[in-house]
Amino acid sequence: MTENAPQQKTDLPGAWDPAAEEAPIYDRWVAAGYFTADATSDKPPFSIVLPPPNVTGSLHMGHALNHTLMDAMSRRRRMQGYEVLWLPGMDHAGIATQNVVERQLAGEGLSRHALGREKFVERVWDWKAEYGGKILGQMKRLGDGVDWSRERFTMDENLSKAVQTVFKNFYDAGLIYRAERIINWCPRCQTALSDIEVDHSDDEGELVSIRYGDGADAIVVATTRAETMLGDTAVAVHPDDERYAHLVDTVVELPLTGRKIPVVADKHVDPEFGTGAVKVTPAHDPNDFEIGRRHDLPMPAIMNERAEITAPGPFEGLDRFEARPAVVAALREQGRIVAEKRPYLHAVGHCSRCDTVVEPRLSLQWWVKVAELAKAAGDAVRDGRTEIHPAELEKRYFDWVDNMHDWTISRQLWWGHRIPVWYGPDGETVCVGPDEQPPSGPGWTQDPDVLDTWFSSGLWPMSTLGWPDETADLAKFYPTSVLSTGYDILFFWVVRMMMFGVQQMDGAQPFDHVYLHGLIRDANGKKMSKSRGNVIDPLEWMDAYGADATRFTLARGANPGTDMALADEWAAGSRNFCTKLWNASRFAMLNGADASGPLPPAGELTEADRWILGRLAALVSEVDDLFEEFQFAKVANALYQFTWNELCDWYLELAKVQLYQGDEARVAATRLVLGHVLDTVLRLLHPFVPFVTEKLWTALTGGASLVVAAWPKPAAGYADPAADAHIADVQKLITEIRRFRADQGLKPAQKVLARLSGDGVPAGHEDAIRSLVRLTPPGDGFGVSAALEVALAGGMVMVELDTSAAIDVAAERKRLQKDLGAAQKELAQTEGKLGNESFIAKAPAPVIEKIKLRRETAAADITRIEARLSLLPQLP
Repeated sequence: MTENAPQQKTDLPGAWDPAAEEAPIYDRWVAAGYFTADATSDKPPFSIVLPPPNVTGSLHMGHALNHTLMDAMSRRRRMQGYEVLWLPGMDHAGIATQNVVERQLAGEGLSRHALGREKFVERVWDWKAEYGGKILGQMKRLGDGVDWSRERFTMDENLSKAVQTVFKNFYDAGLIYRAERIINWCPRCQTALSDIEVDHSDDEGELVSIRYGDGADAIVVATTRAETMLGDTAVAVHPDDERYAHLVDTVVELPLTGRKIPVVADKHVDPEFGTGAVKVTPAHDPNDFEIGRRHDLPMPAIMNERAEITAPGPFEGLDRFEARPAVVAALREQGRIVAEKRPYLHAVGHCSRCDTVVEPRLSLQWWVKVAELAKAAGDAVRDGRTEIHPAELEKRYFDWVDNMHDWTISRQLWWGHRIPVWYGPDGETVCVGPDEQPPSGPGWTQDPDVLDTWFSSGLWPMSTLGWPDETADLAKFYPTSVLSTGYDILFFWVVRMMMFGVQQMDGAQPFDHVYLHGLIRDANGKKMSKSRGNVIDPLEWMDAYGADATRFTLARGANPGTDMALADEWAAGSRNFCTKLWNASRFAMLNGADASGPLPPAGELTEADRWILGRLAALVSEVDDLFEEFQFAKVANALYQFTWNELCDWYLELAKVQLYQGDEARVAATRLVLGHVLDTVLRLLHPFVPFVTEKLWTALTGGASLVVAAWPKPAAGYADPAADAHIADVQKLITEIRRFRADQGLKPAQKVLARLSGDGVPAGHEDAIRSLVRLTPPGDGFGVSAALEVALAGGMVMVELDTSAAIDVAAERKRLQKDLGAAQKELAQTEGKLGNESFIAKAPAPVIEKIKLRRETAAADITRIEARLSLLPQLP
């Protein structure tokens, strides 16, 4: 900064300190009520419901990414004049929470059964009050602009009312029924699981081939679960398989049991797979269950809820994994084992909560009949009521909704929404709505099961707004505007909300747009996991780099539907960006940046002013377009490039010359332009980096808060293609001179005498060029020791330097001679190879072309270095 720089005062400290600043800023926003929505407002609505985190959860990078994007959308819409509701809350997370509290009880030497249902549920509520919802406090650190006055919990009174209402409506409509079906059973959690709560992996096991029957009537089947043969009630073959035609409708003896079981013909059997014959265990396999129904087979269960064998005999009481080798050993002893393949890789289902191997099991459960609901959910996307972003994930959505199986909704837990069904002493079944009294008297009992967590969270967009009551919130904010979530729970949660919402709200979709982001991975693209040790904690990033840097890093990687790789150095880069923004803004304010007045007419501004205003207008339009397309990474990158490159690296440098060397009118105009550009950039950046922009903007403008400031619109009338072309020439010339100075061994701050000539010198910009590359006008005794010619759009420019007083001639001559020797050696080597006929005959064409390029580069280097040496003053 030169001595005549127009200094101003600013209350901004010399550096941005996130740890000291972020929490007080957030508390001020909440206290001012900026995030509290008004359902009576005339403003157009914009609403998002927070995907409710589990009450057991804490903030992880997936949350941080999704919350950053939701907050960015909400902040922008609020600035655009919308009535914004971003509604927070938590999910009671039935299995996960019950497991946590059961472990706590076990540490006290207790169990839920010893405590009893009522006391256990009280303990869970106590745990929730003390430990639950940790993530909500962590959301404040991230800067989430949620409406805390509307915080919800899936077991709140009104949300429970919504659950009971839907259950009653579905039950009365025949969409909910109770039946014995094969379900996924977790022996550890002691409950049924829906298909989406089962994680599949390829596990090593054993494939055993077992001979049933003897002689000509023998038939061989293969299984990975040998213990289940104790529950076989048939062997099935394909009706057209001639190998077994003589056995159909006969019986074979089931080994180890002495029971006779039929051989049945069923088209489900693949005659090309294995032996073409399969064992049928209807109570322990979903496909076998269907075969059993078609052929009216018995369905004996041979395991209890702990996956222990209950079939009478020597295996009774054994765990399934103890029984498996014992059964194989007994079969081997009888000569029934035909083949054993070990290890055998096959798909195995695991409980998504505790990783226990799931056991298919025949069980009496409550189900939702999904065909009608799923079709309606699919139609809502097909006809455009709900748009999925990115559009290519629509196919995955349709694959699920078009092929859904009925949904198991009952869970054998105590924590959750209890099924509102009562059973009477004479076999009566009564479903009770929320405003109805349950039956009472001797023999009446309520169903002991609770509902799947996804049943209540599937109502989240409606229930949180007050449904089934006709509330002002529901009228104003439903359908919600956007659902933002990871593509991995598209089926878990999104489909269920669509089914419930469309069915219960007379066809009205629960959200207009579904934005699906990818998963967070480490810098090498690997999935983050504690076992790999590659998990990044967003709280640690916020401690180290600040919330703004954490958010900006996530936003810059948020391409729709695409996984994101993360590393610490990227967060450090975002912190550097916030520092750059702080320093540039502070410099602008120290130099009188003025955001209070209207911009001067274009004719009163310099080309640099018109160029930056034109670029700024284009940026505003680009950001708006990309936001509407949910292209958050592109928005963040456009803001980064403009702020760092065009504003900080170029316009601020050009503005310095105008501020320090211009007359009073020029200084005033530059301050207005600088203030306007900075004001606009801070508004545009606010959705992604809310804290630092808030601090800077309130200091610049004196406004109350960026949260409620207006979103910028492109300033018209400043686009100037001629100015753009001239500034592009200035940028190219400055860049080339800086590179040339470095080649000459000149330090960046070192001033050097120089002459600029030629018809390409950008008119009116020579002073700025000289100032930015430290070139002083030539005087008497000027001698050219280095020269550079630059081709610009406006013509050629000759830059001649007198470096005699700026460099150590002897050291520079020595350096250049060393470089010349290396170039000459390279030239000799390449010419030698190219002159060797034997080499040319054998070498591949790409290798020859590469050597020719090296020869040309060496020759050019020699010419350049010799020219440079000729310009250096001769040593005495």
